[in-house]
Amino acid sequence: MHQRLRHDPSKSLVGFLVGDVHYAVPVARVKEITNPMPLVELPHAPASVAGVADLRGELCAVVDLRQRFGLSPSMRTRKTKWIVVDVETQRAALVVDAVTEVFGTGGTDLRAPPSLGGGDDRRGIAGVTNHAGTLVFVLDTTRIRDLVDPIVLHEELLPGPRISALPPETRS
Repeated sequence: MHQRLRHDPSKSLVGFLVGDVHYAVPVARVKEITNPMPLVELPHAPASVAGVADLRGELCAVVDLRQRFGLSPSMRTRKTKWIVVDVETQRAALVVDAVTEVFGTGGTDLRAPPSLGGGDDRRGIAGVTNHAGTLVFVLDTTRIRDLVDPIVLHEELLPGPRISALPPETRS
């Protein structure tokens, strides 16, 4: 008999890499992890918003975390993933270099992120934890809202069926 997998409350974070740095988002905010899909670039979007994608009929802003954190672009690999998260009333896909694992904080609270001077409020780090001897920066997904709110205003600007807005070479 096949045993159903049950949610493990001790595993509260989804870990991922952006460059050489370990990050995580709360598992409760994650809707799915998917391979990158075709997307449409929007004019006048924030630099770290790569565009929008039609994710099973729902328009989803795609945020490139390498761009968001000031890293140089990298080639998409088999390990590149999108982590689709709830951002208040909408969803956003976070482009990450690789998803690592689902883990917990071991019952300890998150530590405050280090102060790096001006712009701390824009970094979007909720706290820091240690997992397997590595510092992990936990993102505050509500901060992504500041990036994706302007995208909602552009939804009506996309032509007809959303998939038709994709260039022919990116259609699947």
